[in-house]
Amino acid sequence: MKRVEAIIRKTKFVAVQDALHDAGIDFMTYWEVRGKGKAVEERSYHGIVYDTSVIERILVSFYCSDKYVDPAIKAILASGATGEIGDGKIFVSDVERAIKIRNAEEGSEALN
Repeated sequence: MKRVEAIIRKTKFVAVQDALHDAGIDFMTYWEVRGKGKAVEERSYHGIVYDTSVIERILVSFYCSDKYVDPAIKAILASGATGEIGDGKIFVSDVERAIKIRNAEEGSEALN
């Protein structure tokens, strides 16, 4: 069992969500997050300079059986990429144990 976290562009959230659904991931949690990356730029609007180096992104997190990891990663890569710096990152980690609170089912059964 794995935990997959992806930091993606806000503009790509709906596309990523739909692609994950098509890959068999029906439940996820997400947060609006801010971070600072390598790209540093300033934008000017009516003569006022704004620092845009703090970027807003969406952090998507879900748990899945091992068989869904590769399809989920492919779905995120295909739907979340623009080809530009700042497209985001995907992190995959092992989950030792999962337990469903309602009926104490464990392992992969707890994900259903």
